[in-house]
Amino acid sequence: MNFILPIMKLLDGKITRSVLVLLLFALSTRAQIVYQDASNFPLLGKATEKTGAHYERLPDSLKNISRPPLWALSRNSAGMAIRFRSTSTKIAVKWESLSNNHMNHMTDVGVKGLDLYCLEEKGYWRFVNSARPTGKTTEVTIIANMLPKEREFMLYLPLYDGLISLSIGVDSLSSLEQPMIESPIRNKPVAFYGSSILQGGCASRPGMAHTNIISRRLNRECINLGFSGNALLDLEVAKVITEVDASVFVLDFVPNASVEQMKERMEAFYRIIRNKHSNTPIIFIEDPIFTHTLFDQVIAREVQKKNQTLNELFSALKKKGEKNIILIHSKNMLGGDGEATVDGIHFTDLGMMRYADLVCPVIQKLLRSNSK
Repeated sequence: MNFILPIMKLLDGKITRSVLVLLLFALSTRAQIVYQDASNFPLLGKATEKTGAHYERLPDSLKNISRPPLWALSRNSAGMAIRFRSTSTKIAVKWESLSNNHMNHMTDVGVKGLDLYCLEEKGYWRFVNSARPTGKTTEVTIIANMLPKEREFMLYLPLYDGLISLSIGVDSLSSLEQPMIESPIRNKPVAFYGSSILQGGCASRPGMAHTNIISRRLNRECINLGFSGNALLDLEVAKVITEVDASVFVLDFVPNASVEQMKERMEAFYRIIRNKHSNTPIIFIEDPIFTHTLFDQVIAREVQKKNQTLNELFSALKKKGEKNIILIHSKNMLGGDGEATVDGIHFTDLGMMRYADLVCPVIQKLLRSNSK
């Protein structure tokens, strides 16, 4: 039972109030942790509610229809976040990972860990701490020794693994409740479709995936439909994307789709979305100019050919009279210092920030235009 705030509201005088806060802080630091199932709280970042499990991204109806690797990746919780409010002096979590994945070029925190943010008074989301996984099941205190006051939190979920279960823990003298502030705004989210980079590879922690960075910057919910190595313009995914009443659609498939696949499927993929969302802006993004293309001439030619194909297909749509379509060029996406990837391809946190720097202003301009 939470009795902290009612008592504080009844008290007058700064000295008495300060003494009470210190007393309650001392009591709370010794209190037991009480857990609630995270599924009791708002889950951001889902394109559809028709999933077989709570933390999956594609509808259960595609289980035996989609390509097996695409379906397996859809069970990763990339881009999802839990919103809650608490007066606790500590925040703990316990969770069971779906697969206990591990990769040699990405931190375990980014792959299968959690990331906690707190909403500051000016509406800015401040990183608190990450929850580092210790195995398939983990129980850990993310932050402790806070003063007992009401705070709004956002807990980002794993990027390259799924969740079987997740619980949020607070001290037994405090509250754990639904958020009171709508941040990020959930109406008209931004829906992203893309490759491993978009899924979050290789952010050091979930909050640094560029869709999550963009969500915080825009104060707008973002949907992450990134599928590592599998953004191959599967038409059933386009149908899922149409279920999102989005403000903007961002299509960033070029790192995965071949020239042949783009020529065969890009317009059909686009038409599925456009036929249901006739006026919603749709952004296409070029393949990044990967840092190792300065040395690997085969990759350099591949990137050039893919971007050339995208530009040709985009121009063809324009000539057919298609409106509200935008092409973002990737020339300045990663900067000129070669420091934005972990392996020449997948983005570090620096690369994720630079991607957000490039894409955010375009989306923001579209959001402002839509609001007029």
